[in-house]
Amino acid sequence: MNAVNPRRWQALVVLAAAQFMVIMDTSIIGVALPDMQRDLGFSQGDLQWVFNAYVIAFGGLLLLGGRLSDLFGARKIFTTGWIVLIAGSIIAAAAGDAWIEIGGRAVQGVGGALIAPASMTLLMMLFGHNPRELGKAMALYGAAAPAGGTAGVFLGGVITEYLSWPWVFIVYVPIGLATLAAVPALLPATQGKRGSVDVLGAIAVTAGIALAVYTIVSAPEQSLTVTLIEGVGAAVLLGLFLVIQRSVREPLMPLKIWKAPGLATANLAMALLGAAWIPMWYFLNLYLQQVLGYGAFPSGAALLPMTIAIMIFMIGVTARLLGRFGAKPLIVVGLVILALGVAGLSLVRPDGAFASDVLPASLVAAVGMSLAYIPAMMSAMSGARPEESGLASGIVNTTYQVGSALGLAVMTAIATSRGAAELGDPHMLTNGFQGAFIGAGAVAALGAVLTLLLMRGRRSASRPDADTRAESLGA
Repeated sequence: MNAVNPRRWQALVVLAAAQFMVIMDTSIIGVALPDMQRDLGFSQGDLQWVFNAYVIAFGGLLLLGGRLSDLFGARKIFTTGWIVLIAGSIIAAAAGDAWIEIGGRAVQGVGGALIAPASMTLLMMLFGHNPRELGKAMALYGAAAPAGGTAGVFLGGVITEYLSWPWVFIVYVPIGLATLAAVPALLPATQGKRGSVDVLGAIAVTAGIALAVYTIVSAPEQSLTVTLIEGVGAAVLLGLFLVIQRSVREPLMPLKIWKAPGLATANLAMALLGAAWIPMWYFLNLYLQQVLGYGAFPSGAALLPMTIAIMIFMIGVTARLLGRFGAKPLIVVGLVILALGVAGLSLVRPDGAFASDVLPASLVAAVGMSLAYIPAMMSAMSGARPEESGLASGIVNTTYQVGSALGLAVMTAIATSRGAAELGDPHMLTNGFQGAFIGAGAVAALGAVLTLLLMRGRRSASRPDADTRAESLGA
């Protein structure tokens, strides 16, 4: 048993801040997208690659990041991840055309894929001695992710309005340098272990995800034959990944972990949660700016109530409800409420108003997200053995990011097919955005139904120490 680190709570601030920043990187560009589209020449359909280039690299390489953390030590990989993230931020800020921008975003995603699993490993090292402390630390760390995602929208609006869009990337440079300076004093040094890296597996899963997203996005503009060929190619790559995992001695994702109780269902819930939530805020950003005519700062400010609602419910309400009722009821209810909120956004009008068309429905959606996210995360991890917690965390983060990317790709295809590519026509834009909101709401509703049918109750699906961990969240 490792000695208790007296500075563990200060270290948690660094780890939670890192999680906040990594996830914020998926959303801070949201309000800046129209300016980037104008300056870099993105089409309406291709604009989503500014988001998905990051998410695909991040989600596709999370398992590799976790493996590297085991082999070389979590603190070293955490540090390396920040160096890569800073480099990607500089590339993205200096981009003069669309492809360089997409490349910079992909490099940022690689950095995030190193930071996130190393952070979880360090958190388990710091708080694994006490289940009650671990639960509280997990609540704060878990809340940093959706809070970062929503806060990024507001901060992106402020930066874009008063500086310019490259500054949404430049801001990561001083923050990254400050984090690197704090690492030696606050984060424990970790020893690596002997082993190999499943490079082929990492390439296969990342390429498969990228091709699947590209296939969905490009489908409206391509022939059915080309789409089918690309779809089969994506399936072959993902199937190859599974074959590799069965055949190599030290795979990125040992398939036996899927025998853990509740792991598959909880990951399915996380994937569908991401597939509903991320398209919702993406198209809500575009609706505010391209239809209602909001500038960058007013658009970011318009989504600030969602940020506040998420923080209040996730830290003050969800943690207590989780300890009392368990994960399944909260995931189901949260996804139902999210579906209702997104369905409300599908009623937006070309001549709508923030107070009537956006605010009520967005707050409902935020409550749903707040209720579902941490219970799904904890449920995905609770069935795994303690030595598998890092792997389980990497898998659930991967499924959320992959679900986000695929969900956005599908909703982009729907929106484009319904007229969202017609810039300057508020009626056509609104029609396209309505279709995306309807699709996202349907995904959330599907997640609720599948969770209700497939997930077992907390006591039958979790070990006693998992129950203790959930109860500690409500303490």
